[in-house]
Amino acid sequence: MMKRTAIALTLAGLLTLPAVLPSEAWATPVRSLQKEQNYDQYISKRQVVDQLLADAWQIFKSPARISTAGFTAKMPSNMEQVTELLLEAYQLEPYRTDLLISAANAQIYNGNVDKAIGLFEQALSTAPDDIDLLTYLATWQTFKHNETAAKAYQSKLATLNPGRAADLQRIFDTVERVVSTPLKEQGERSPKPGNRAIVTLGYALNPDGSMHDILLGRLETTRALAKANPAALIILTGGVPQHRQTEGKLMADWLVKKGIDRSRIIEENYATSTVENALYSGYALARHQIEYATLVSSASHVRRGQTLLEIACWQSGPAGIRIDSVSYPDKPLSELAKVSDSELLGIYRDALRTYGLWSYRSAPLLER
Repeated sequence: MMKRTAIALTLAGLLTLPAVLPSEAWATPVRSLQKEQNYDQYISKRQVVDQLLADAWQIFKSPARISTAGFTAKMPSNMEQVTELLLEAYQLEPYRTDLLISAANAQIYNGNVDKAIGLFEQALSTAPDDIDLLTYLATWQTFKHNETAAKAYQSKLATLNPGRAADLQRIFDTVERVVSTPLKEQGERSPKPGNRAIVTLGYALNPDGSMHDILLGRLETTRALAKANPAALIILTGGVPQHRQTEGKLMADWLVKKGIDRSRIIEENYATSTVENALYSGYALARHQIEYATLVSSASHVRRGQTLLEIACWQSGPAGIRIDSVSYPDKPLSELAKVSDSELLGIYRDALRTYGLWSYRSAPLLER
């Protein structure tokens, strides 16, 4: 156990800890990405817990983002540190089940689904009727193909909250349909009447504020679609600033220079993740009562984007919208024909976030 925990445990008679975790369960050393705190200065358990959580938040939001074909996440070493700090706080305050949930989701981000399931199950043992915990467990047991366990959690969820159980099954059905649909590089002119839109997802800008080649590829795909469907609205979503520029603004300027009428374009300059891309674009689709939408992203990212946009539209509308997708081939489509475990993990994780579950719920570490 780290020095912080040892110091915390010596706080004059404040707590006798239950054996909630094996002593060596999280003892693997991980390089700290932040300066170690001196916990000797604190005189109460509350102060130590507050500092542990503050440290977790600082590490979580540290600028250690990586981007590969549209996937943006915190570095694994960050998330291992976050987990460790949350579990130390939980040992001091074992009624704080939220700390276990946050730690479990940190492990999901790290790709350690088995560890996450163990933490979710530990949390469920103290809150056996928590519908969010049952939702998480049904989801990740489904991901692991543990059908018996998944059905047991789904059955209990259906007893406690039939609406949530139905929504979860709808998420599973949507994921299955999207990942089993072959990727396509080209769209086509829609012969069907009705309001139509193209939704193009941004990609992290270069440090100098210029567009990455992958983003330019997505824009070429968008331009072809826009020409084939001259009445379609075009929603360009991406708001991570770089050198005082945003993806949405640069994408719009590029399309206008290539001959697309600016009156067709909606810039969405605030989304900082695929989840926010979906949520903010969903509102734009609802406002314009779009009936058919085509999502454009990289081939390695487009299935996640489509799944999240569909889920977002369940909540914002428009009711009955039909969504498909077209891929910019950042990788050969033949290599991506079968969804990988890492891609599927990202789809399930972000599907729950788009639906409304908060991954981190331990203030100040709060994130949907």
